[in-house]
Amino acid sequence: MTSPITDLPRAVEIGFGALGVPTPMVRVLETQGITSAFPIQIATLPDTMAGRDVIARGRTGSGKTLAFALPTITALARTAGQRRPRQPRGLVLVPTRELAEQVAEVFGPLAEASGLRVTTVYGGVSQARQVRALDRGVDIVVACPGRLEDLVGQRICRLDQVEVTILDEADMMADLGFLPAVRRLLDLVPRQGQRLLFSATIDNAIDAIVKRYLTNPVVHALDPVDEPESQMEHHVLNVAAGDKAAVVQALAGGLRRTLLFTRTKHAAKKLTAQLEARGIRAVELHGNLSQAARTRNLGAFSSGEATVLVATDIAARGIHVDDVALVVHADPPVEHKAYLHRSGRTARAGAEGIVVTVATPDQRREVAALTRAAGIAPHATSVTYDHPIITTLVGPAAPPAPPRVRVAPEPSRPAARTTPRTDRPAGPARAGQHRRGRTSRNPRASRTAR
Repeated sequence: MTSPITDLPRAVEIGFGALGVPTPMVRVLETQGITSAFPIQIATLPDTMAGRDVIARGRTGSGKTLAFALPTITALARTAGQRRPRQPRGLVLVPTRELAEQVAEVFGPLAEASGLRVTTVYGGVSQARQVRALDRGVDIVVACPGRLEDLVGQRICRLDQVEVTILDEADMMADLGFLPAVRRLLDLVPRQGQRLLFSATIDNAIDAIVKRYLTNPVVHALDPVDEPESQMEHHVLNVAAGDKAAVVQALAGGLRRTLLFTRTKHAAKKLTAQLEARGIRAVELHGNLSQAARTRNLGAFSSGEATVLVATDIAARGIHVDDVALVVHADPPVEHKAYLHRSGRTARAGAEGIVVTVATPDQRREVAALTRAAGIAPHATSVTYDHPIITTLVGPAAPPAPPRVRVAPEPSRPAARTTPRTDRPAGPARAGQHRRGRTSRNPRASRTAR
């Protein structure tokens, strides 16, 4: 394995055409206002476009998705033949549903310009749409491991025609316990295909995947996760325990887009309700929400309908929303990598951003150790909710939003049954219930990916 460490200056401007990207995709990028490649794209494209196995290390927001989308679509467009039902030729494995959707959004226009089809596969929703898409035939599947294993087990999807396989946010998949499922899926992919692995960090768990499934990979390391962004301004606000709620609400009350992190789903739900009660347009994002609610809330935050997103660490990785001006650790994370991943939701693509950690007296020693491990030297200030620094950090306060009108649905009244019901046979549980039971082998992965 060769291991060149690439550290290209951000000022370097190279067009995608010069990196071998076909003209149709260059035109699509130009319509999106993307004319110059990011350092990770400049570093990796010569190798990926040549068909090499590649490992790329770089934090989220560094341009990794486009770095693997372009060579994947280029390779599949070259070998395009008759599209076969249930037999994709490109596979992207990701840890979360939100990341699957965002990756597919990047792939979609580029694939369409090249005559290819893309679909997503993940749990938490009915599999009917996914089955229909696979039956029609797709070229690229962007999938969470759990649901894809289910579909493979039902013989709805086959992986024996896959030519290019990508593991995106591979370290997060390791953290969430997905690697056994990833290995089982990779065992079904032809050995001669191209493998690309993109990750924020590469540890022993990832190294085992590399040794087993990649062939003489080239390694490009850019923006390691342990290197803090220079565009970020970091602050710790020390508060009395009784003042914490008021300080967090004041930090959420600005005009600019703000992301608040809590440790638990319950805390995220409670804080969102408190902010809404104060006229702050807030939505929540955590694992207890249905996929439809998660998509709806993330869309509201992205569009500006809501100025505040209150989230657990589900939003710390793989979620990209433009122009997040302020990240607030309402609850400090448990370890420094989580701090850096959370903070990475701001100061993306060269923009500036502010990161604030709210620390009660019993958390101050923990926060000091956390920031020291992250290589951060934050500005520390003891504050109450009306301290001037909060206005400096947040900017002008937003006018209160009108309260949401919640209309309770009328209770449904089923019509009286006059004949015995015969539309559902008696007997054992339906097949779908048995299929869901298969995920009990890895309940932790099932809860997260689905």
